[in-house]
This record gives sequence, structure tokens and C-alpha cells, in this order.
Amino acid sequence: MDSCIFCKIIDGTIPAKKVYEDDDLVAIEDLNPVAPHHVLLIPRKHIVNALDLTPEDDGLVGRVFRAAAAIARERGVEERGFRIVQNSNPDAGQSVFHIHFHLLAGRHFGWPPG
Repeated sequence: MDSCIFCKIIDGTIPAKKVYEDDDLVAIEDLNPVAPHHVLLIPRKHIVNALDLTPEDDGLVGRVFRAAAAIARERGVEERGFRIVQNSNPDAGQSVFHIHFHLLAGRHFGWPPG
């Protein structure tokens, strides 16, 4: 996608502070963090949101969660806990229409969210 900010971050056109990278994912520090640890996990494959996932993407979603757990362990927040969030469409808070997952940690989170 020519106009997608996350595609531009993935291809290096737009700089970002990468904290993890593999063949399927890029993880970056969020520019507007809402927690002491706020990392965005972005699949390299352009998928709009959860509504556009296909059975072919099942492994990709698993890799996202495993990468998030590895980042949580690396940052030492696994014991206290962390949250993984994916927003689909505007009313849920999605503002960039390239699927991504927020890893949030380092503070208490209430329930229900929002």
C-alpha cells in the first residue's frame, strides 16, 4: 500500500524505533505510549484488520503473540502482566488500517477496558 504508514515503516521509508524484527513482523515503540511499555507489533503483510484475516494467516497471528511474549520477557514485565490489544475499525479505536497489535505493560490496567 503506497499510502500506508506502517508499510512505509516496514520498508524503511519512515524511520521508527524497532525493538523486534523477523521475516513476518516488525515491532516498534509507539510514538504516543499509553503505558510505560507500549510496543506495536505489525505484520509485514498488509491486512486491514481482524475482519480481513484468512485461514492462511493463522500462523501469523500465533507468531505475533509469541513475539509479544518474548518482548514482555525481555522487558521483565511477564510476572506482573501485560495486555495485547488489536482494534478493528474506528469505533474500536483503529486509526491506521494495517492490522497491528499493541503490547501494553508497566502499569495496572482496569477491566473492562475503554
